[in-house]
Amino acid sequence: MTPMISGTDKGALLMFSGGQDSAVCLAWALDRFGRVETVGFDYGQRHSIEMIQRQALREGLASLTLSWGERLGADHVLDLTGFGAIADTAMTTERAFEIGEGGLPNTFVPGRNLVFLVYAAALADRRGLGVLVGGMCETDFSGYPDCRRDTLDAQIRALNLGMGREFRLETPLMALTKAETWALAKGLGGEALVELIVAESHTCYRGERGSLRPWGHGCDDCPACALRRKGWETWVEGGRAALAP
Repeated sequence: MTPMISGTDKGALLMFSGGQDSAVCLAWALDRFGRVETVGFDYGQRHSIEMIQRQALREGLASLTLSWGERLGADHVLDLTGFGAIADTAMTTERAFEIGEGGLPNTFVPGRNLVFLVYAAALADRRGLGVLVGGMCETDFSGYPDCRRDTLDAQIRALNLGMGREFRLETPLMALTKAETWALAKGLGGEALVELIVAESHTCYRGERGSLRPWGHGCDDCPACALRRKGWETWVEGGRAALAP
């Protein structure tokens, strides 16, 4: 286990969606910080089942090790449905998934991660937490510009200037492929964590649970399912090696 970070960084707030990536990030944070709180955002997403699965994942992770259970703090859910209505994308309304103008998929919710970070920072300020954790990734992703390292670096600088704080943003999956994310999960919590993520996390944009596939629940057709399935298959083909956390 990685030694806990001491001092003002002992507390972290994780932006926790209930998907595969944020579940791995929660395990990563629990391995490092003395207190980890979570925040979820209800923005009217079609796959709102993730808001339910968040609790199953929190409970499952807390039960995997005694230390994780002791470090897991409060959960918060923020209502951003007004923002989701403005966005009007395939993530919030019933429409086919396709590539839109500018080459971005119509699942892109403009400014979503930027808005999430503003709300998360305001909450972290009130909760006395100095580190924000998110599952953003610019390796295996859909091309969303607000998932990129330079975007997030600029955002955290602006938040620190505007709030007079020194928040640190941790994105442990930023440079990992989906296969490496599965491997990181095994490295953090063994097969028990992998099985928990497969069974309880939700990533499918259509919100379909249905049958449990080797890599988890989902429609097996939307962009999120395609990324998740490909990552799982690549990891399995590579011998399910563990990536050291």
